[in-house]
Amino acid sequence: MLDPILAQLSVSMPNAKSLEDLTRPLLEMLGAVTGLESTYLTSIDLEKSEQHIRYARNAGEMNIPEGLTVPWSDTLCRRALEEGRMYTDDVGSCWGDSDAARQLGIQTYVSAPVRAGDGALLGTLCGASAGQQPLRPDAETVLRLFSNIVAGYIERERLMDNLKNANSQLHAYAMTDTLTGLPNRRSLFESLQTLLAKGVNHGNSVLVGVIDLDGFKAINDNYGHQCGDQFLQQIAKTLSAALGPDDVLGRIGGDEFVVAGPGPAIAGSDSQPGRIIDNGGPQAAARLLQDRIGTATIGDATNWASAGWTTAAPAPASWRSNPPTWARMPPCGWPIH
Repeated sequence: MLDPILAQLSVSMPNAKSLEDLTRPLLEMLGAVTGLESTYLTSIDLEKSEQHIRYARNAGEMNIPEGLTVPWSDTLCRRALEEGRMYTDDVGSCWGDSDAARQLGIQTYVSAPVRAGDGALLGTLCGASAGQQPLRPDAETVLRLFSNIVAGYIERERLMDNLKNANSQLHAYAMTDTLTGLPNRRSLFESLQTLLAKGVNHGNSVLVGVIDLDGFKAINDNYGHQCGDQFLQQIAKTLSAALGPDDVLGRIGGDEFVVAGPGPAIAGSDSQPGRIIDNGGPQAAARLLQDRIGTATIGDATNWASAGWTTAAPAPASWRSNPPTWARMPPCGWPIH
């Protein structure tokens, strides 16, 4: 009896991409081995004291509905585990106090626990019929084999989920300024690349401003670094609250922040370079950015701001020997409230 089962397993298991893909063929095979009308896999939440039917196969009049959740205290599975009884063909005599079994009309029942490697109860693999059904030879062996297979798969899925979560947390940590929670330099540069690519595709400019906090050193000197850290955190919150949906704010170190976002459309065709802002240059760009965030001091760490060009086509060869002149301006600033 086991040889055909093993042959089917060799086909179904390698193709399983999910717990459902694995379980449904197992339930069909379990039904063939036990001769029971319904076979099903449950999950158990001991904290909530609930048992949930995850997947079910119903081949007769009995219907074990998928998605059914019942109190753990009322289940046949709990009684079977507590008594160490794997099988009975007279549920009414053994566990007549179970409302769930009575409502479902179960008379023959068999189950095996699905346990994690540390023994934690994950669920059960079960079979049931409305009439008396003797348990066929090797049925218990197959049931235990299948429950172990399911347990191993669930643990692998959980391990993969844990690894994905850990990788996500590591990535977030690597891309986040730990003090303010803002994107750090690396994350900011990636966001700028995305903004620039969108600007080229849509013919729009990108506004970038550097925020340098004047007099910040005096806060650390006079009140201590803890107070300085709290000040930076509050600045980050204030600036973040003023951002638009497509704007990016990051901290690049010390008391320096960078804010960037979509700017005005670029004059000229998509294939020709054009000024980011006509008739205004960097002054207009800085003021547009100031209007965007409202209360921030916008300046430049090197005491000048630039307005440049962007193009969807490669830069002309003549630019290599005669590059375009970059406009410069003194730093401009507004107080932070």
